[in-house]
Amino acid sequence: MGSADTSRLRALRIAAAVLAACAIVAMAPAAVAAEAPTREQVKTAVDKVRADPNMPGTKTERKLRFKERDEEEDEPEKKTDSLDWLRDFIRAVAEGARWLIWGLGALALAWLVIRLRRWMQVRAGGARPGKELLPSHVGSLDIRPESLPDDIGNAAAALWQRGQHRPALSLLYRGALSRLVHAHEVPVRAASTEGECMQLSATRLTPDAQAFFVRLVGAWQLGAYGGRLPSTAQVLAVCGEFDLHLSAAAPAAADLKGAVA
Repeated sequence: MGSADTSRLRALRIAAAVLAACAIVAMAPAAVAAEAPTREQVKTAVDKVRADPNMPGTKTERKLRFKERDEEEDEPEKKTDSLDWLRDFIRAVAEGARWLIWGLGALALAWLVIRLRRWMQVRAGGARPGKELLPSHVGSLDIRPESLPDDIGNAAAALWQRGQHRPALSLLYRGALSRLVHAHEVPVRAASTEGECMQLSATRLTPDAQAFFVRLVGAWQLGAYGGRLPSTAQVLAVCGEFDLHLSAAAPAAADLKGAVA
């Protein structure tokens, strides 16, 4: 039997069941027909129809589908997560800027304290700021007083007589520059040349002391750059007059006025 015959047979059975139910109702007594069917009768008729294997039943189907609303709810969370790194970066930059400002403020305060302390020392008659700017070397020559002998003239003469001519001339020139800077307050700087030193000393030395310094520089330049040495008499004369014209003590005010005049 084919599928078409099966479907036709099932339809005939359904129609027969319906006609049978109608016949039962029609054949009922008049008294019964006048009354409405009870709940039990209706339930019994429905159960008979449901019990028929040829009657179609209920069928439950399940389908999968995406919840669009859930996706819309998850999207803001993803956007929020993507902005977390930017929020953390801004917070780190702000924290670093705050510490930088505090550090700069501390440095500025320390600088002000140091400047105030120096100013108070100057006002109290302490060390003058200018003392800190005195050069320790002129070129490659060490002019610190502690690096020189007490009697520069005699020490240079002893070197010359032992044949150490260049060290003797160097000692004379170093000693002269040291006395100019520390005793006579001539503003010699670390990069000053021999000519500049002679020009600067002219405003602070007496004419005799200035002439002596010019002779000393000439002897130094002759041995250092001229390729030949000055005479022994010339060098020993400079050694003997060294302390006379360039003493370690500061010159008197009257001598300075005479030098300027």
